[in-house]
Amino acid sequence: MDEAVLVLEDGSVHRGEAFGARGRTLGEAVFATGMTGYQETLTDPSYHRQIVVATAPHIGNTGWNDEDDESARIQVAGYVVRDPARRPSNWRSQRDLAEELARQGVVGLAGVDTRAITRRLREAGSMRAGIFSGDALADATSMRAEVLDSPAMTGADLAGAVTTGEAYTVPAVGETRFRVAALDLGIKANTPRMLAERGIETRVLPSTATIDELLDGAPDGVFLSNGPGDPATAVHAVDLTAEVLRREVPLFGICFGNQILSRALGLETYKMRYGHRGINIPVVDHTTGTVAITSQNHGFAVAGEPGARVGSPAGTVHLSHSCPNDGTVEGVTCEDVPAFSVQYHPEAAAGPHDAAGLFDRFADLMGKN
Repeated sequence: MDEAVLVLEDGSVHRGEAFGARGRTLGEAVFATGMTGYQETLTDPSYHRQIVVATAPHIGNTGWNDEDDESARIQVAGYVVRDPARRPSNWRSQRDLAEELARQGVVGLAGVDTRAITRRLREAGSMRAGIFSGDALADATSMRAEVLDSPAMTGADLAGAVTTGEAYTVPAVGETRFRVAALDLGIKANTPRMLAERGIETRVLPSTATIDELLDGAPDGVFLSNGPGDPATAVHAVDLTAEVLRREVPLFGICFGNQILSRALGLETYKMRYGHRGINIPVVDHTTGTVAITSQNHGFAVAGEPGARVGSPAGTVHLSHSCPNDGTVEGVTCEDVPAFSVQYHPEAAAGPHDAAGLFDRFADLMGKN
């Protein structure tokens, strides 16, 4: 096997074998704790410009198929695994993971202690990194210099790199109950499917859409998708959201959309040390007292005291959800306008289905309006 190395911003070097394409890739090193769903993870636009380290030791045993992608391509900057499967063993597999990574030009690394890398990222925080193999291999000093020259995730405006080029519509299954305009900040394919199952037609629009384009045809609701980057840079999306709130159109946001809604309400966001990336993260709903196990992928969060009620230009806002692991705010609910959002992924691809009922809550909100 060809040699490959992962070089972290702190100067640590992790040597292993090339996995997927050969060459050089730069991004933010993060770890994901899900034991399943690597195809959905790799194609999730929220991971754009990130080098994902899989904590699960054995990756690739279910291969790759053409049905489970969450977007049109692999979105991660690079992939780091410990023990790649020698051959896939699943009736739905059409090719192996390494073949697909190479086909799409994604540089990866295998045969390293991913748990040790994860512990380093937990202690020091997510950081810039690079994977080097083939002709890109050089001395450690030169490779680290390339890493230090790469842009940080703080201040990164990335939604425009993953949004759709033009609007498209996903029809409802059966009778159309509601029509929703979705602002694509990095939407996953399963989200419109979940809405469609509830009789909701979804018109997906580019992140550059104007308020007139977003509300063309008087949709029953507006959806803010997940996506990558620093929410502080998403000024246009925040301004659009503020206008939707003023017009009191029912609104639902997830992940990056939660941060966009929060900023439109005057709340602040901040960069987390290492974020939440996995499919077993607990969330407390402070309205009901219930706990859901959720799928998450975010490195930024909304500032505030979980459970608190604060004022905003749109009235009272309840910081309605939080993660008991670290006290992070995981959702906001507006009490004077029809809007709410959560930091996690209720479409759960991959992940548990505890939060799928949030799509029903959105439908109920549109129905009441």
